[in-house]
Amino acid sequence: FLVGDTRRIIREAAKKSCFICCKMGATITCCQTGCDRTFHLPCAPDGQCVTQYFGAYRSFCWEHRPQQVLQPRPSQDNTCSICLDTVEDKISYKTMGCPVCQDARFHRHCIQRLALHAGIAFRCPCCLNQEPFMTQMLIMGIRLSKSRPLSWESDQEVGPSDQRHGRCDAATCLCLGGREHAEADGPWQLQLCSSCAAEGTHRHCSSLGNSSYFWECSTC
Repeated sequence: FLVGDTRRIIREAAKKSCFICCKMGATITCCQTGCDRTFHLPCAPDGQCVTQYFGAYRSFCWEHRPQQVLQPRPSQDNTCSICLDTVEDKISYKTMGCPVCQDARFHRHCIQRLALHAGIAFRCPCCLNQEPFMTQMLIMGIRLSKSRPLSWESDQEVGPSDQRHGRCDAATCLCLGGREHAEADGPWQLQLCSSCAAEGTHRHCSSLGNSSYFWECSTC
């Protein structure tokens, strides 16, 4: 964009309110023709919106986002194939499945973390299918770091648990316990950057909702 175009886009965004949090400055518009819903990227998970991180980088509101159509699960085992916790008994925004084996079910945030850590080896955790599975996950809004090596094979990626980044890097940390204070959940839970995992923020310090699983640092 030219400087003038950028300024115009910023001015227009300042006049638009996010249909999720109702605050101004919403820069993302649903790409469905005739839909004028706008939202902030950090609000997208709370509003069950989808952004496709490939091609034209299209975004969709909850009503017009792509939907998975899968057969009923043969095993009737309502557990996530990744974390083994319970999932919904039907496909939804939060519960996804493998279009190939039709049996794998997983939480959206679990498959997103797997995609970021697996890099070029991202595939179904059950049937190990790669290309058709990866294509549908991209369509459904899962972000894939295609250029990354396997995160567990690189010292610069997600290392041993005792090397996990452990401080809030927000410009202004609001936690009375300090930047290194972290809790298991709630406003003082430490959320790491979804892309690099090298910076973090307390949920409250970056206005992240309890159901927001994706946050990127200013560098990424």
